[in-house]
Amino acid sequence: MSNIVAIVGRPNVGKSTLFNRLTQTRHAIVSEEAGTTRDRQYGKCEWTGHEFSVIDTGGWVVNSDDIFEEEIRKQVQLATEEADVILFLVDVQTGITDLDTQVASILRRSKKPVVLVVNKADNNQDTYGAAEFYALGVGDPYCISAATGSGTGDLLDYVLSKFPAPKAEEDTEPDVPRIAVVGRPNVGKSSLVNAFIGEERHIVTDIAGTTRDSIYTRYDKFGFDFYLVDTAGIRRKNKVSEDLEFYSVMRSIRSIENSDVCILMIDATRGIEGQDLNIFQLIQKNQKSLIVVVNKWDLVPDKDTKVMKTMEDAIRTRMAPFTDFSIIFASALTKQRIFRILETARDTFENRRRRVSTAKLNEEMLPLIEAFPPPSMKGKYIKIKYCMQIPETRVPSFVFYANLPQYVKEPYRRFLENKIRERWNFSGCPINIFIRQK
Repeated sequence: MSNIVAIVGRPNVGKSTLFNRLTQTRHAIVSEEAGTTRDRQYGKCEWTGHEFSVIDTGGWVVNSDDIFEEEIRKQVQLATEEADVILFLVDVQTGITDLDTQVASILRRSKKPVVLVVNKADNNQDTYGAAEFYALGVGDPYCISAATGSGTGDLLDYVLSKFPAPKAEEDTEPDVPRIAVVGRPNVGKSSLVNAFIGEERHIVTDIAGTTRDSIYTRYDKFGFDFYLVDTAGIRRKNKVSEDLEFYSVMRSIRSIENSDVCILMIDATRGIEGQDLNIFQLIQKNQKSLIVVVNKWDLVPDKDTKVMKTMEDAIRTRMAPFTDFSIIFASALTKQRIFRILETARDTFENRRRRVSTAKLNEEMLPLIEAFPPPSMKGKYIKIKYCMQIPETRVPSFVFYANLPQYVKEPYRRFLENKIRERWNFSGCPINIFIRQK
């Protein structure tokens, strides 16, 4: 399981710029206007062979200073509860402000490693101004320029040294699937867990921070055998006043990373929302298998096939281009179709381990490739003469050997993936397509 790094600080110190730099993306909107970041961003950072998750905790700017300071405090408190390392970002051009002092006072009481990052140090002259930040009392300042990348390498080396030592792996059998129930708050995850195990008890606790690591619960009933993976802290809506969306995302990251198959739960009374898509993107980034469960189906008044088909089409449209997954309409409260969820989860795990022989793969795919070859590029024709499935991979992966692999574009990769899915059952599983030089 990867670690989590949270970037905290007052508005307009460059948190989104640093997030984009670490994740090598442009997902976070960068602007000089304070409060640009409202939706929380999360991504992956890889450095010297180590991968970890990065959270951009942008504050929500409102007119009232009192409410604004409360929002900042809320974000910092959530970050200190969930993250393994906290990057406290300040601005060397502005110096210490009252908000910096307030954030620092919260972080000093935290037991998590805090790294003081002085941003916008674009030249050597700016680094001399970093000395004043010792007054915040959170450690030595690291001078960087998120815009140019200066100093970020040394910063990442230091961040890696602050990660907690990896704990011993859970005593789980490798052939037993690990299934995570994920979703936004108040969608019925705890109810589904209770319906699975047949007991009125919560796998997750209502107390924040009680359990930081994933809990493995062995389920061995009715011919099923799997580990249920869940984390503490995705609490019921009436139990908390914190920012539930941010809390849900951080907990979901840990659940997803410790699973083979993810059960993404959607509230039938509200339909698919932006938070559902955020968690779906997390599942895709981590290359986990997927089942979508539309919960609370018993509360839908008109449950005819047309309504079901309309909602199913809406879900697949919002999650396109990946549409090869099962959608189950269920009710954790009445236990409607919960055994179908278990059966589908077991089948999806088997699909994840499916292996196609090289002879059979070439027999099916090469005639298709010959009939529908990749489009020519720059007057050169691309020929694929051989393909195989890569053994011992985490997800089903296929390699196609071509004379000009650099000219095979993403649309043709999707064509190859779709043809593989048509001939073999990889429902719910991601597939990797690689084009290599023959």
